[in-house]
Amino acid sequence: MFEIVLFPIPVFTVMSITEKNLSQIPGNPFNSLRKADELWTGLKNNSLPLPNTVKQDFQQLETVDYDVLICGGTLGILIGTTLAMKGWRVAVLERGKLRGREQEWNISRKELEIFIDLNLLSEVELKTAIATEYNPARLSIQNADDIWVKDVLNIGVDPVYLLETLKNRFLEAGGILLENTAYKSAIIHPDGVAVNVTEIHSPRLTGEGLGERSNILRTRLLMDAMGHFSPIVRQARQGQKPDAVCLVVGTCATGYPNNKTGDIFASFTPLENQCQYFWEAFPARDGRTTYLFTYLDADPQRFSLECLFEDYFKLLPQYQQIQLNQLTFKRALFGFFPCYKNSPLKMPWNRVFAIGDSSGNQSPLSFGGFGAMVRHLQRLTNGIDQALTTDQLSQNALSLLQPYQPSLSVTWLFQRSMSVGVEQTINPEQINQLLATVFQEMEQLGEPILKPFLQDVVRFSALTQTLSKTAINHPGLIFKIIPQVGLISLIDWTIHYWNLGIYTGLYPFAKTLKPAFQKLPPSSQYYYDRWLEAWQYGSGQDYD
Repeated sequence: MFEIVLFPIPVFTVMSITEKNLSQIPGNPFNSLRKADELWTGLKNNSLPLPNTVKQDFQQLETVDYDVLICGGTLGILIGTTLAMKGWRVAVLERGKLRGREQEWNISRKELEIFIDLNLLSEVELKTAIATEYNPARLSIQNADDIWVKDVLNIGVDPVYLLETLKNRFLEAGGILLENTAYKSAIIHPDGVAVNVTEIHSPRLTGEGLGERSNILRTRLLMDAMGHFSPIVRQARQGQKPDAVCLVVGTCATGYPNNKTGDIFASFTPLENQCQYFWEAFPARDGRTTYLFTYLDADPQRFSLECLFEDYFKLLPQYQQIQLNQLTFKRALFGFFPCYKNSPLKMPWNRVFAIGDSSGNQSPLSFGGFGAMVRHLQRLTNGIDQALTTDQLSQNALSLLQPYQPSLSVTWLFQRSMSVGVEQTINPEQINQLLATVFQEMEQLGEPILKPFLQDVVRFSALTQTLSKTAINHPGLIFKIIPQVGLISLIDWTIHYWNLGIYTGLYPFAKTLKPAFQKLPPSSQYYYDRWLEAWQYGSGQDYD
């Protein structure tokens, strides 16, 4: 009798191009990509747990430790430093070490002047914070002539140096930095907020096992800078699914032969996977950064970040005219940014306020809150300073610091015109045709029309001129867009458009009343200043 021996058949798994390239980068960001995809899947399926960390108690606290407690240090340190320099008792919580990422933040030189104006940085420090600078930048749409602009997103700020400098300035002003400390819960009292925090002890620092210790911090005002998935924000929005999402993947790599110009917006393919792919490219201190991003909804059928990364690596050679084997990847960049029409977020509680990504105070066309935070830094500093001085810390008073801004709301139609539903059918070239036409009309109208729009600032006059010119010269294209965006979206946009015009007229008129309001009690001045700022920023007139 013969004995039959069965040998196991080896199973070979094919490594994806994404895993192959990302696993070679120090720290193996492919594992983090998989975790991000789990979060993205939970958001699409609306299966993320709903936090319940904020509660209310009607007993008095009687004493507080701080005037302001900021949860989230990356963007929180900006406003925390300005408030500490005004003499307020400020504490900033950061669940890890407060250290900026290696990848630069791209912004325009003009926008950085606020760091000088608020004495956050000296001229020498600001110059040192600028890691890269280039000109010009390109707008490139398939089958259209390239458009070149100067001084738009052409500065790469070093986040590591910037945050370290701001941290030092914050501590010099008397601020308290609590690193390795995480927000856990909060109880709102009539005279303050009791915040339960967890101190995370690293075994490398203590010589012991990883441990946690809870502590209670009492503050007059709690500010949330923990980002889109902050437990406070999630509770405030009651698990609402986002109205739109921006998915982003990219890398920083060396080996590119031409790295002297950048792309602030590029598209060279038709509709794919029921979405339109867009690109950005910037010179970086240690290579060249390229992003692939797209606008879509949170439908469960939408693809993963890993799938988007696969397309990124397949299309990158065509985009940059280079082979992948010529590149050495230094970093991988990826994420998704939920957007809500109900933004900026007005917290439903007294003494709680959202800033940065937590607030949603940026255009649905942008990804990342650094630029929006910088743009609103002066306004928020003055407003919070007044709120603390006059004790205007109720929900109604604080909501005026995150007002309705038609200049942001009108951009929702633009976002909608650059996305397509899962079951929707449109011409694969339609989005590119629209973008090419609009950008060409804006270029002909001149830089005063084009440049503010590229910096997420929409103004009534510029928008009216652009739409009028496009409608007159290309009426057929406009009629194609209406079925894509839908009649309800168009009606909603029309309301925001006319509000933009009203705000444009209200701001200069209200500004003339300032001498009269300066004679009123400080609490009345607080409300006047908030309305004035709402009309100014809501009409894009802060750009000047």
